[in-house]
Parts: sequence; C-alpha cells; structure tokens
Amino acid sequence: MDTVTGFLLFLALTLAALGIAVVSGFEARRKIHIPAVASAVVLLLVTIYFAERLGRQYDLESAGAIYPVHLFFAKTTTPAYLLPILTGIRTLKRPETLVWHKRLAFLVLLLTVITAGTGTAMVFMADKLPS
Repeated sequence: MDTVTGFLLFLALTLAALGIAVVSGFEARRKIHIPAVASAVVLLLVTIYFAERLGRQYDLESAGAIYPVHLFFAKTTTPAYLLPILTGIRTLKRPETLVWHKRLAFLVLLLTVITAGTGTAMVFMADKLPS
C-alpha cells in the first residue's frame, strides 16, 4: 500500500472508530465503547506510522511556522490519549468520575482535530522532496 493511501485510509478508520466511541459512550454502551476506543488507539498508531512515512516525502521545515506548531500538537495529543483511557477505567469502578472522563475525552478529540488540521496545512505548505 502506498504511503498516501495508507495514511488516508487509516486516518478515516481512526475517525470512524472515534465516532463510534463517542456515540457508544454517550449511550453508555460499554460493550461497544471499550472495543471502539481500543480500535481507535491501534488505528491511530498505524495512522501515525503512515504520517511519519508521508513526512519523509516533504521538506516539512519549508512549511514555515506551522511545522513546530503541528509537532507540538502531535507530541501532546498522542500521550494525552492516556487521560480518557485512565479516567474511563476509573469510571468503571467509580461512576462519579464520569464527568472528568467526558471532559478529558472531548479535550483529546479537540486536540486530535487540531493535530489533523495543522498536519494537513503543513503538508500542503511544504515543498515535496524530489523522488
């Protein structure tokens, strides 16, 4: 599978899994929610793999100021996924922590959107390296 196809495919699958996780979370359908979250994390890791490969095809620093901005969000968002995962596990035993689980889940979703947006802008603004 070529890099662009792999990246776009796994990004779409990640977003679909996140969508299922959000809907099933709101509906308190744990049997769907937990596997959807696990799938989203695995798919995100594969997406990051393809994003790294895609990034090697561009002079990302030529994109200007968006490059360090994207790196900041990418390096912040990925470990931030642990926050809703850990609060979700805690919520299973202590339901009163659900409000924090929801807040952190939405924070991570927002960070994911920002990371995807800055990454897209960065690739469009960067110079493609010669093959």
